[in-house]
Amino acid sequence: MVGNDYSWVSSALYFGWLVGAYPWQVLLQRYPVGKLIGVMLFVWGSVCMLQAAVFNFAGFFAIRFFLGLLEAVVSPAFIMLTSMLWTREEQSLRSSYWLSVNGISAIVGALLAYGAGHATGLAVPQWKLIYLVSNLILAMTIIYVVTNLAAFYQIVGAMTIAWGFVVYFYLPDGPHNVKMLTEYERVVAVWRISRNKTGLKHPKIVPSQIKEALLDPRQWLLYLMAICYGLLNGGVANFLAAIVEGFGYSPLRTSLLQTPVGAFELVMVISFGYLSKLPNMLGATIILSCIPGLAGLIGIMKINIEHRFALVGMCWLQGILGAPVILNWTLTGLNTAGHTKRSTVLGIYFVLYCAGNIAGPHLFLSSEAPRYPTAIKGLAGSYAGAMGLQIIYTCYCFFENRNKGRKGLLNGTNPTEEAMEGFEDLTDKQNQHFRYRI
Repeated sequence: MVGNDYSWVSSALYFGWLVGAYPWQVLLQRYPVGKLIGVMLFVWGSVCMLQAAVFNFAGFFAIRFFLGLLEAVVSPAFIMLTSMLWTREEQSLRSSYWLSVNGISAIVGALLAYGAGHATGLAVPQWKLIYLVSNLILAMTIIYVVTNLAAFYQIVGAMTIAWGFVVYFYLPDGPHNVKMLTEYERVVAVWRISRNKTGLKHPKIVPSQIKEALLDPRQWLLYLMAICYGLLNGGVANFLAAIVEGFGYSPLRTSLLQTPVGAFELVMVISFGYLSKLPNMLGATIILSCIPGLAGLIGIMKINIEHRFALVGMCWLQGILGAPVILNWTLTGLNTAGHTKRSTVLGIYFVLYCAGNIAGPHLFLSSEAPRYPTAIKGLAGSYAGAMGLQIIYTCYCFFENRNKGRKGLLNGTNPTEEAMEGFEDLTDKQNQHFRYRI
């Protein structure tokens, strides 16, 4: 790739996600969540395997686009499932658990890249080994009838296809059909989440809830935060390796130095998830979790280039970005009631998040390597914007709760009536007993 090709290939995934974000929300509204994800994973894995067959920029852009188009369902579906399976007090930590596994994949991916870089005498370029795996049974069968290149199966693609079958048959669509629970336990699970007062999933689309999602000021604060986090994710995820390599490390050494980024993400995302469970600490936790990444960006700008390892340490801090991202995603499910409204909010949120991810890589100008001052300043501004918006959002929810408390709507004097409201498809504005998590 030459010029801005890498930036455009990085953005291609989010062009696809942008196109697929809202259609997937409609499908999630109408069809079982678990089955939908299972089918998507099977198709996604098949498309992923095609990455080993591309030989030019256009091919890579096309494959990445369709991967994003398929992947657009994952985060909204997981947020929706989390909101349907756990109470509002539990959701931020549970969401942090599933996102933290990205840290494990980052570690494994970096080690695979490092190992592949030592392979010699190959019929394919070294980078393609990241996508290839010698599945012994399948490869030994197929090797006699196809070329040597096709005898390899892509690691990520093959694992995803296999896992797609597991997800299709075992991932529940909600508490009502969790296979590991007895009938009685399913009833209890449904009753537990009725206290969330966010409504249960059903296929009917309510136009009034769409209108409310578009006019609710709180949601617009979330939408603006989605752009900030999209810019950060698009920049950090795609250019962190380029920054590290720019400090004078070889490509192989750079791959190895990526592993601590995954470790930081794994540990810190879960740690901030636990902190967010404390009473009235969700908003504060999101703000606190932004500070390490912002400090790291300042360090990249200010530390002398001779202190290479210190600069790499500043890059490692960027792995903590997953913590504010997932906790902010969780807010869309926690503080938005009414299934159509929540689906609409998630759709708009991820469209804007994708727009930020598309723009993020283009902040990095090749002429500014290795510090990329324009990009670093832009990302630091995104952190500051996200933190400021989060303060406004938290204050907004605090005053809403206080006003309801003064009217005696949050004192729990009629728990049975309030619990039954949880089974109705009321929005957070319609349900007078709804308390926003702050």
